Amino acid sequence: MSTSAAGGAGSNDSNAGRRQSKRPKYSKFTQQELPACKPILTPRAVISAFLIVTLVFIPIGVASLIASHDVVEIIDRYDSQCIPPNVTDKVAYIQTPGEKPCNRTLHVDKRMKSPIYVYYQLDNFYQNHRRYVKSRNDDQLRDSKNANSTSGCDPEDSANGMPIVPCGLIAWSLFNDTYSFSRSSINLTVNKNDISWKSDRDHKFGSDVFPKNFQNGSLIGGGSLDENTPLSKQEDLIVWMRTAALPTFRKLYGRIEVDLEKGDVIQVNLNNVYNTYSFNGKKKLVLSTTTWLGGKNDFLGIAYLTVGGLSFFLAMVFTLVYLVKPR
Repeated sequence: MSTSAAGGAGSNDSNAGRRQSKRPKYSKFTQQELPACKPILTPRAVISAFLIVTLVFIPIGVASLIASHDVVEIIDRYDSQCIPPNVTDKVAYIQTPGEKPCNRTLHVDKRMKSPIYVYYQLDNFYQNHRRYVKSRNDDQLRDSKNANSTSGCDPEDSANGMPIVPCGLIAWSLFNDTYSFSRSSINLTVNKNDISWKSDRDHKFGSDVFPKNFQNGSLIGGGSLDENTPLSKQEDLIVWMRTAALPTFRKLYGRIEVDLEKGDVIQVNLNNVYNTYSFNGKKKLVLSTTTWLGGKNDFLGIAYLTVGGLSFFLAMVFTLVYLVKPR
């Protein structure tokens, strides 16, 4: 009896030790006993918080709107004006080989300080279409060793039995209208260097990758590329291949690095060859300055003013409620 009792006691001691070994080490963190801040939302605290938001957001909104309104823009839609009046079939006209020169006149109504950014704007062009966005091969763009890699580029993956470099619908549809500017018969140079993202030039487009068999198929989509210039130097292509999220977008064409004075008349000689007529698209030429906030964009200022105004309204409502029925 004593032996069995001793054995039972030993078993109980081992079970107790096992249970104790599974117990976590005590700490205020594991037992959720750390000190915590539990603010009491009194009417005065809530009203003060809304007023602070008002005092911060409204000045930022006003400053943003002022900066946006300081941006000077000249926007000229030319796709319909650059079609000869005797042409009835615009698609057939634009698909006819050859240059299609067009002259436009821009009037500067307000002084534009350099640098003046030149953009082309396309409307109703869905670069965000899934099949379009995926129609490229990043390995091919990055390394010449993958020049024959065209997976994902269908239907523009090969032409005449040879791989296309760069392949895919994005490169195939490269925008190719050109612009030149003059003022008082003096040419205005457009600087096209560093118009693309440096990260794209350095990491996404190889310095040893050269165009090959590009636009040699039966259907020409857009512009051609210099086969003696590596893709990392073809900045028009790099800008174009950073696809836009919305159907109306602007892409940088270059920079005019002289000031334009109020009253100046700018003559634009452009080559209208890019086909937007097949899908009822629009083409616009945009000249724009910038401020510390960037280009013209009223949304940020309006958003700040809206939040600040709403906060002020709620602060006044809570104040009235507190005065009528104080706690």
